[in-house]
Amino acid sequence: MPDAHSLLLFVAAGLLLNLTPGPDVLYIVSRALRSGVRAGIVAGLGITAGCFVHITAAAVGVGALMAASAALFTGLKWVGAAYLLWVGVRMLASRRPKEDLLPVEGATERVELKNVFLGGFWTNVLNPKVALFFLAFVPQFIATDAASKPLAFLLLGTLFNVNAIFVNVGWALLAGWTARRVGAVRRGMHWLERGAGALFVGFGIRLALAENPGAAPSVH
Repeated sequence: MPDAHSLLLFVAAGLLLNLTPGPDVLYIVSRALRSGVRAGIVAGLGITAGCFVHITAAAVGVGALMAASAALFTGLKWVGAAYLLWVGVRMLASRRPKEDLLPVEGATERVELKNVFLGGFWTNVLNPKVALFFLAFVPQFIATDAASKPLAFLLLGTLFNVNAIFVNVGWALLAGWTARRVGAVRRGMHWLERGAGALFVGFGIRLALAENPGAAPSVH
């Protein structure tokens, strides 16, 4: 494990990275706006569970294999991109609610929390760039004389992921507070969801176009 200074730097960097908007934050906020704080928190927990899959895989070397194997990276990349595009298209195709069906103050759309959790889980698991992020970020904080580097990787990854829970809950609380108190936001949820859908489509396209960081550089 790193010394106290490095550990503090690791935690601070992790919190800043988790605060950066991306597919995960977008999913949490959109769920909280549509269905309330509880749905946003459940979405964050699903994302956390998905991160643990990547952390565990990277710790045992699967992530390194994926970084080195163009075929494996490409396969998972296309599955993840297809899933993000599917989520985005569903949001874009959502129907605008009738005026008399718009949520009143404090009301939210009912959803199955299991589906919200699984949506967050698969959004994360099917994105190979998450695994590559952990492979690039975490090893910098592992001591060269660590007795077990896989164990150190697993512990640091777990610390990063646990800290992310607080950030995710914060995003859910903020989005839920906004949805309950700002009437214009509540009335514009349909267009907000469409905007989120467009962003998910963009994330999917960007993932589809991502190159394998482990591939040899082109000479052209």
